[in-house]
Amino acid sequence: YCKAGGCIVQLAELLKDWPCTVKGSIREEVFRIEDTVSDVKSGDLFIARKGRKHDGKKWIDKAIERGAKAVVVDEEVFFDGFTSDVPLIWVPNILQFSAYASAKLCGFPSEALTMIAITGTNGKTTVSHFIGQLLQKIGKRVIVIGTNGVYLNGEPYETNIEQLTTLQPKHLHPLLLEVVRDNVEYVVFEASSMGLATHRLDECDIDIGVFLNLTEDHIEDHGSFEQYKLAKQRLAGLSKKLVLNGDDAFCRGVGVLAKRSKYYFGIKGRVDVLIQLLAEGTNDSTCCVQMADKEKVTTIPFVGDYQRSNVAAAIAVLEMLGFSFDEVMKEVPNLTLPVGRMQTFTSEQGFRVIVDYAHTADALKVVLQTMKNTTDQKLFVVFSCGGERDVAKRREMGTVASKFADHIILTTDNCRSEDPKVINQQIASGFFATQSYEVILSREEAIEAAINKAQKGDVIVVAGKGHERTQTIGDVTTPFSDIDCVKSLLARLDDEKRCGSRS
Repeated sequence: YCKAGGCIVQLAELLKDWPCTVKGSIREEVFRIEDTVSDVKSGDLFIARKGRKHDGKKWIDKAIERGAKAVVVDEEVFFDGFTSDVPLIWVPNILQFSAYASAKLCGFPSEALTMIAITGTNGKTTVSHFIGQLLQKIGKRVIVIGTNGVYLNGEPYETNIEQLTTLQPKHLHPLLLEVVRDNVEYVVFEASSMGLATHRLDECDIDIGVFLNLTEDHIEDHGSFEQYKLAKQRLAGLSKKLVLNGDDAFCRGVGVLAKRSKYYFGIKGRVDVLIQLLAEGTNDSTCCVQMADKEKVTTIPFVGDYQRSNVAAAIAVLEMLGFSFDEVMKEVPNLTLPVGRMQTFTSEQGFRVIVDYAHTADALKVVLQTMKNTTDQKLFVVFSCGGERDVAKRREMGTVASKFADHIILTTDNCRSEDPKVINQQIASGFFATQSYEVILSREEAIEAAINKAQKGDVIVVAGKGHERTQTIGDVTTPFSDIDCVKSLLARLDDEKRCGSRS
């Protein structure tokens, strides 16, 4: 029987379709899946999985003390010497079982929804929000799940779950059950490489899988670029239909191997949904959208090939879903970027500040190249790299920044346990010999320095954190927002200028 968040299920029912060995009674009833011992409640099934920093098997006794009704392990050695009356269950793949059990306890809610999963090194958040906006404007109830959080029809949806690009199954399926009960029809969500590699989406009934691009990232998490690619490719096997970037070699390769219905999108031709640029302004593009025997000239409220490609991806998804071309095209000029993606602030002095989440070399290149094309004046860049993540990309990001920026200010990102001075030295090792740059470790002071240097027509790009509301230095996480910081500094500067002109 069911109650809020899921269903109470007897172990015998939960395990009957899954290979396992059980020590103890299978008549025990469980209600939730939990793999964090501090969150275990009475009636939970404790998944003793090994994480990046901790091994759940060390916390089995504690989980039982907190009320766990059964424990799942993936090493049979734990049967020796296990004396608790609580059932102990061995499964061959604990991550796959966690996804299955989470879905089954909630009644496989994804089957009642139209599920659209988006993967790619860059652009997942933007495309998911574009699709969500188009569906909402057409009159559908849609939820968007990803890096920026959870949104229902464009408004933040309050949850108390850990914010990850791709939610863990123990959080995802109860959320899907909740939105089914709230009459949501469509779910658009980001499928990260780690989410795919760790089987978080294995029991999702995915209607459309969207492939945007592939560049080197998360190599340390996966062990190699090849493993990273294989993780991304898993989405093709989990999806009924595919929408693929026809301008990206990896995405085309996925399409060649996948024997299922597919649409290609792009900006370079030989695709099902093509966006051709006719004219580009400072803030928008006039384009011709072509699809089979249909075409329409429209305004896309963004500049740059990257954003036009993202719009093409969203249009292709709506087309595959069967919506009217004319109905979709009517809403394209009303699209807006999600928080922290190419978010633009214009000062009264006539310069612009762009806040963007770009934290890979390819993403940084896209942002800087796009903004460089919109100004004849100076381009300033404020950024650093996160600690304990992809050391190899730092020099490459330095080279990309140096190619486009007139002046760079290196600062502090989420350096975690690493020394930010060392991180910045690694970035600066990629700079051209003539590059103008400075190091200001306080992120707020670095942004302020760039704003104080900027003149009319200049552009400042503050990269790396985008929508994030905190910064982690050492073991301490403190509130910090690039967006709030820029707003505050610009307001203060504008006030000072106005007061100065009155005096």
